[in-house]
Amino acid sequence: MKVIRTIVDLRTEIKHARSQDKNISLVPTMGYLHAGHAALVSAATKKSDFVCVSIFVNRLQFNSNKDFETYPKSEASDIEICKQAGAALVFIPSHEEMYALDPAIELSMPALSVNLCGPVRPGHFEGVLLIVARLFNLFQPDLAFFGKKDYQQYRIIERLVRDLNFPLEVVGCETVREPDGLAMSSRNANLKPEHREQAALIFRSFKILLKAFENGIVDPVELVEIAQDVIVSGPDNRVEYLQIVHPESLELLTVIEGPFVVAAAVFCGEVRLIDNVLIEV
Repeated sequence: MKVIRTIVDLRTEIKHARSQDKNISLVPTMGYLHAGHAALVSAATKKSDFVCVSIFVNRLQFNSNKDFETYPKSEASDIEICKQAGAALVFIPSHEEMYALDPAIELSMPALSVNLCGPVRPGHFEGVLLIVARLFNLFQPDLAFFGKKDYQQYRIIERLVRDLNFPLEVVGCETVREPDGLAMSSRNANLKPEHREQAALIFRSFKILLKAFENGIVDPVELVEIAQDVIVSGPDNRVEYLQIVHPESLELLTVIEGPFVVAAAVFCGEVRLIDNVLIEV
């Protein structure tokens, strides 16, 4: 496995892989990797023969300097996880390497960012779209793998690929969870011990919502209230949003007539966590 840090070297490696007719996949990450990321890399190895991982903490998608500065990092561990999971190449650029000049272009997707994280994280998805489009241009992958824990991001990137005709397939991978249901996230490392147990209430609330739905409660407002009550039973939990949306358009549902996604952002103490589940009807 090669670790490279410059765009010049990256382009050399990609050109060499293409000359050998290798199928290229990309797993974009911000580092501090865990089993969820390893699962993405492993999934990529089953569908391609040249798996690339990018590790770059993209400051353009952070809403606050504090959040950016406290984002956990573990480069040596990240490299080892990539190696063990079967990656062929890891790209770890500096901010200056990726943004030699401040970007003059802006990308946005208003229709898909009007709900969920969009209103509470202004500028976030614009930053995501810019870095992902840049990575797609640099790697020119055949496949790109994203976790569905960041469901809104996954759908937005899917639409980016369609709208700009990137010649690649976006592969969404299911959320990897801890034994108690907490979605694996790099931010979990920042949870204080007393908040860790309360964080598991997020997934528990989804299961209770599903049970209520199966028992005949179909009003989205009532279902949201049921789930929210479960989450805030943790005294240090604060719900930023909890919404039921259409799985493709991400529009808020007032009536449930088919599959739906229940998604939440919750502050467990000072740590913001997101999670979701897709419920088939």
